[in-house]
Amino acid sequence: NMKNDINEISVLYEFIEQVGSDLNLDASLIMSLNLALEEAVSNIIMYAFPKEDHQNIKLDVNKKGSDLVFTLTDSGVAFDPTIKDDPDLDLSAEDRPIGGLGIFLIKQIMNEVTYSRMDDNNVFIMKKHIDNNIKD
Repeated sequence: NMKNDINEISVLYEFIEQVGSDLNLDASLIMSLNLALEEAVSNIIMYAFPKEDHQNIKLDVNKKGSDLVFTLTDSGVAFDPTIKDDPDLDLSAEDRPIGGLGIFLIKQIMNEVTYSRMDDNNVFIMKKHIDNNIKD
């Protein structure tokens, strides 16, 4: 459980490192997962909650077969990150809208990304196949 506070990102790192070492994942995958989850969590912090509203963001991780499934749940305003268009990478960095890379980056790293609204919560699920990323 995290609060909607950008300082919680370091807690996230420790958590992913732990998951990574438990599952014996390679360092490069752990870095990518960190990046994707950091984007996802900072998205929620930026968009789903009014600034002064302290809510919890819950992150669950399950291993299902060869998939690692990350579920982020928050009680913020309905916000579906998956409907943002992929950024126009032909635009120069200056012309690109701020923050548009978040979901694009997450989609690049994860194999499957789904959003749903359940019981007044945002539920954001990211799946990553890890079969080929386990150290021998």
